[in-house]
Amino acid sequence: MILKDRVAIVTAAGSGIGRGGAEIMGREGAIVIATDLIAERAEETARRIRDAGGRADACQLDVTKDAEIERLVEQTAKAHGRIDILHNHAGIQVEGTLEQVPASGLDSSYAINVRAHFVAAKAALPHMKRQGKGVIINTSSNSGVFFDKGMLAYITSKTAVIAMTKQMALDYGPHNIRVNALCPGWVDTPFNDPYMRQMGGRGALEAYVKDKIPMGRWASVDEIAESILYLASDRSSYMTGHALVIDGGECIA
Repeated sequence: MILKDRVAIVTAAGSGIGRGGAEIMGREGAIVIATDLIAERAEETARRIRDAGGRADACQLDVTKDAEIERLVEQTAKAHGRIDILHNHAGIQVEGTLEQVPASGLDSSYAINVRAHFVAAKAALPHMKRQGKGVIINTSSNSGVFFDKGMLAYITSKTAVIAMTKQMALDYGPHNIRVNALCPGWVDTPFNDPYMRQMGGRGALEAYVKDKIPMGRWASVDEIAESILYLASDRSSYMTGHALVIDGGECIA
């Protein structure tokens, strides 16, 4: 088990990529703290990990509330004595162009997609520095690497995540704390609903995936989870400040 006894906090672990990442870390021996805005979803993820023979706890978490994030990190460190992995995965999509997106939409995108990552990383950092090592994974998107039509707030926030990740990596590499950005492409989950609306429906998005992605298909949650495991483990021990794009070639098409 390549993550044996390591303590991992995962935000938005109640479904999709967040759940997939939490589960694969649990299978590889990590003690997973699965959080989600909806408590029942977090508990379901933790139960699935435990049923598979792993160790996991669940916690309801609203990442827009700094105090909740800080309390979670401190409680985790107190209970387990360390924090080895932080996967900041919580995020939202707000669709629309400059004319269509209200300022509140940009604010929400920044608060959840960027600021919450910052607050959690800041809370975990003292524990990682004291340990002499740690891993932070900030979920961005391949939309943070290249641009697309009609998704101004989303792309702006996801680009900011990559810039923040690189700066964190630069500042804390000397402390043996690695910080990388996970940049998935199209995975068939409900998270895509806003973009689907912007494109005009499911059929339009299916056509885009088939025609514009060189591999011609969606990614599976399991495929993205393998990349999370890679970033969380010593398999990527010399990688920091990197935006790892897993998108079937979309960003080069």
